[in-house]
Amino acid sequence: MKGSFKADKQTNAGGLLSQGLSAHDRQRRRLLKGATGIVAASTVFGVPTIWAQNIKDVTLRQFGTGVSNLNDVGTKVKEDLGFSLEMTALDSDSVAQRAATQPKSFDIADIEYWICKKVWPAGNLQPMDTSKIDNYDKIAGIFKSGKLTEESVIAQGTAPHTVGFVDGPDGKDFVAEESGWMTLIPTIYNADTLGIRPDLIDEEVSSWAQLLDPKYKGKASILDIASIGIMDAAMVCEAMGEIAYGDKGNMTRDEIDKTLAIMTEAKNNGQFRAFWKSFDESVNLMASGEVVIQSMWSPAISAVRAKGIPCVYQPLKEGYRSWGGGIGLSKNLSGLELDAAYEYINWYLSGWVGGYLMRQGYYSAVPETSKEFMSADEWGYWFEGKPAEGEIVNPQGVVMEQAGALRDGGSFEQRMGSVACWNSVMDENQHMLRKWNEFIAA
Repeated sequence: MKGSFKADKQTNAGGLLSQGLSAHDRQRRRLLKGATGIVAASTVFGVPTIWAQNIKDVTLRQFGTGVSNLNDVGTKVKEDLGFSLEMTALDSDSVAQRAATQPKSFDIADIEYWICKKVWPAGNLQPMDTSKIDNYDKIAGIFKSGKLTEESVIAQGTAPHTVGFVDGPDGKDFVAEESGWMTLIPTIYNADTLGIRPDLIDEEVSSWAQLLDPKYKGKASILDIASIGIMDAAMVCEAMGEIAYGDKGNMTRDEIDKTLAIMTEAKNNGQFRAFWKSFDESVNLMASGEVVIQSMWSPAISAVRAKGIPCVYQPLKEGYRSWGGGIGLSKNLSGLELDAAYEYINWYLSGWVGGYLMRQGYYSAVPETSKEFMSADEWGYWFEGKPAEGEIVNPQGVVMEQAGALRDGGSFEQRMGSVACWNSVMDENQHMLRKWNEFIAA
């Protein structure tokens, strides 16, 4: 299969990842890979710890959105680390509700940073020690300082670094600087825009404003996840020149009301064919031709293309709406399961998953390690914005692009350097939710 993962790059969580660790941690890593029946004793901060369970008996329960809760990842975890990962995929709103209200129902929360802002105050997640993260120093600057480069301007909204750190192992409040304790260990992110059917559109699409162009009446769609949809709506209204926001990521009540009044008027005029919540819904709308322009996610674009149907993630002059996600740990996770969770996180950032996600059009939080699990041509196409030299395939080996193709929007620097706002939770979130629901119900 072209574009397949390098067979000689198998992740060795108990070997390569243990370089530079203390003698105790190396012993613990060996135990986590452990032989059946071994019972070992060690001391952590003076407290004796008994390891009496084989790592193969561990099952970690993970939930999150379908973006990254992927069966292939669960299979690879079992193969490389020996323990099991049970995955549950939910929509974003359900993810937020579960993380905030059911801490005993999960071990790992694979969530977006805007969701973290909603759920962290509930106290159901535990701060994570960055000294246990092998590739922490290689994590993209977006998650640490908020900047892609030193010259970068931090975009509006809930930028990941603003909710990424707390002040200690029992930290309750977010802090602005790297503290050694993270709310989420970052894993995935992207720059989102509008998806279009170029074969069914006879003009250049260059602005968010075109989502409400009357020529697409009954052929447009927007996603019905309030905290994300409101940001797409704001990009549209700002591009139309209807509203000049102080901060799209933290609107006033008046700005929220004006934004959703514009969207409601468009809905009542028949602009929208449908509203979608799930990846599959967006794929079906676009692939069927019922919709020709809509809010979309990168793997949905790939899924439409995999059907042999033209679909473009269109770069727009106003920039992208961005998002980032990471792994959070339940406050109830401890002992061997907690160590296994850290082992999983280190494995996640060691490259295999990053390469998989990059083939879907996402970015890895540690691009450097992902590069090792991609061909030079794949890396050039997905990350550097270079023309493909051969066929470009998705993670399942389905051909997505032919030689000569360019990625929509160009290189990593071009795309992530053009982020206008991040998915956000606003101070007026409750008011926004009420107004959004009124818009959907209108």
